[in-house]
Amino acid sequence: MKISVVVTTYNRLWALAELMECLMRQTLKPHEIIIVNDAGERVDRLKEMYPELPIQIQHLTENGGHVQARNLGVRQATGDAIMLCDDDDLLMPSHLERMARALSKADLAYSDAEIVRFKWQRFIRFPQERKLFAYQYDAHNMKRFSTYVPSGSLYKRELHDQIGYFDLDVHNYWDWDFILRVMKKHIVKRVPVAGVVYSFDNSGDNQSAQLSSVRQGFLNILADKHSLGELEVQNFHSLLEEPEIKNLESSSEIIWDGMPIVSRLAQENSLAK
Repeated sequence: MKISVVVTTYNRLWALAELMECLMRQTLKPHEIIIVNDAGERVDRLKEMYPELPIQIQHLTENGGHVQARNLGVRQATGDAIMLCDDDDLLMPSHLERMARALSKADLAYSDAEIVRFKWQRFIRFPQERKLFAYQYDAHNMKRFSTYVPSGSLYKRELHDQIGYFDLDVHNYWDWDFILRVMKKHIVKRVPVAGVVYSFDNSGDNQSAQLSSVRQGFLNILADKHSLGELEVQNFHSLLEEPEIKNLESSSEIIWDGMPIVSRLAQENSLAK
């Protein structure tokens, strides 16, 4: 199976370097790595530092947003399957191989994740808090709360020919919209292994009234599109504590040892000092 890894990035060179380090360590090597730089700082150094990786970089001259950038990336993909990654997340060494096995019996496979708050020290991230994000896959409940982790998920490239690309109109909720569209006619498989380390900053969840209003607008579009009824923007961590969500919690294999991923970029910077 040829896997095209699609990464969108914007001014996160050091975190992106850690992701490249993770991809270099994979037991199953990617067919190509497509980095779409959404008009941020240049990331060409990573292609030079990881010559063994099949990195392609597309530099955008105007910032069009993460959904549009992701669409550009997947349109370029030439592999049989596409893996989506956020530029500040990490993948465990067996992740691509494990997900490829799962996709042999599905059209889209996603794994569990650990939600981690990091602290930067000398250009290396160290975990401060870790929380398992693992929930039963249930098509009905997915309409009430999305437990789909897009980062590290793998799906057949032909899905885009059948259901289209990511919807710019729902913006923040592009991933929820995507999994709901896939679920209607295709096989989705959850892999009960926390193969993804999902970077999450608590401060990003404290939305201003104006930003919350904007997010509510996108959420309303999503709800109307899929007949989900009334949905409200909620604090992410508070939402996870609701009884309805707690009842969906599931066991999962945790494989990250908690050690930081030291990229070649960080190593070079350390040697230079």
